[in-house]
Amino acid sequence: MIPVILSGGSGSRLWPLSRQLHPKQFLPLVGDRTMVQITALRAAGCDGAGRPLVVCNEAHRFLVAEQLRLAGVEPGAILLEPVARNTAPAIAVAACEALSQDRNPLLLVLPADHAIRNEERFAEAVVRARRSAEEGALVTFGVVPDRPETGYGYIRCGDPVPGGDGACRVAAFAEKPDRAAAEAYCAAGDYLWNSGMFLFRASCYLEELRRFVPEMAEATRRAHGNARRDLDFLRLDSDAFAESPADSIDYAVMERTDRAVVVPLDAGWSDVGSWAALQEADARDGDGNVLHGDVLAIDSRNCYLRSEERLVATVGLEDHVVVETADAVLVAHRDRVQEVKRIVERLDELGRDEASNHRRVYRPWGSYECISLGDRFQVKRIVVKPGERLSTQMHHHRAEHWVVVRGTARVTCGEAVNMVSENESTYIPLGTRHCLENPGRIPLELIEVQSGSYLGEDDIIRFSDLYGRD
Repeated sequence: MIPVILSGGSGSRLWPLSRQLHPKQFLPLVGDRTMVQITALRAAGCDGAGRPLVVCNEAHRFLVAEQLRLAGVEPGAILLEPVARNTAPAIAVAACEALSQDRNPLLLVLPADHAIRNEERFAEAVVRARRSAEEGALVTFGVVPDRPETGYGYIRCGDPVPGGDGACRVAAFAEKPDRAAAEAYCAAGDYLWNSGMFLFRASCYLEELRRFVPEMAEATRRAHGNARRDLDFLRLDSDAFAESPADSIDYAVMERTDRAVVVPLDAGWSDVGSWAALQEADARDGDGNVLHGDVLAIDSRNCYLRSEERLVATVGLEDHVVVETADAVLVAHRDRVQEVKRIVERLDELGRDEASNHRRVYRPWGSYECISLGDRFQVKRIVVKPGERLSTQMHHHRAEHWVVVRGTARVTCGEAVNMVSENESTYIPLGTRHCLENPGRIPLELIEVQSGSYLGEDDIIRFSDLYGRD
């Protein structure tokens, strides 16, 4: 059995913590580990699981690789989507890759950003689903509802599968309902939440995809067949993948196939799709509040309050979400947190960077964050991981001063190579080819002062790069 981890989402409903270039699957939302790490370890804990295949946005490739490394999970491959095409094509290319590694494995398809409190029950549900999947069914996991939820789709259970260990035929899929319909579904007793998790043979999925959406099956086959290896990644052919229709696995296959089977799952599942869902998945205090960071809540109830940088204080607040980061603060009523994505859309329209980046920006070599920005100058804090280095580059419009505050830097400036230690500085003139490297065993931290007529990140001419960036 090969886990397939889908890590292509943007998580816009969890703004301002989740950003387009650092979305929710890479954040520690329900514990010390990030969501993609938790998902990979959850999959590894299932009986018979092999090395996972991860499908992700090309812009997130180094985040995926680094977070799996930190979790001690070795991927079978990291497949890079050149453009977003939803879950059906993503699973198709993963199935092609799985068939190239194995004769015809089972695929355990898991979104990277779900929370499950009881992982033993999840592993038991996977075992129950295996028999049906091995016999050719396309199995989905339906979550036993504990409330009339309007934010999830539903699955109506049909006849039991003979010898299926609790599995049922899928009678129907239902879209996200209004409140009255959700209450009716829960009262009926034969409806389950649609979790978006699946188990099936790779060949069975591709057979059904060719049956219902042949143009998608063909485009993804070519995208995988013409893919090229790049470091630890598999770059799908961009032209072929772009020709695939964009659609979810539910619409493309599951709602049309006669091989759909559902296995009930009662394990404390949440898709963490909004701040309200995250509040439901987290531990609460005696007043029903979820508190993270430096938070002072007085006479406040049923709130989600999160501080990343500064003190957040509330008085007399009820049923609200307050999330503070270094560059943004969200205040929203719990009943309207699904509309947070409208803020992201508006920020995109205005061309504001808060939609895509945090103040701290992660790179494969480490991170940087802007401390101060003014007319013709910018101050950044740069952290370079041990053994890593930035690309050899130059700038047309700015000069740079570097002050090392921790560790030792190897600095190439023109033809000269120098070691710069703590409390020492160096200067990179405008238009000079240069490189920064950390040869030590501890993180290198430095303050960079830029000065010039233009300070944008696109004023970088790269001559060489360890990470395959243009």
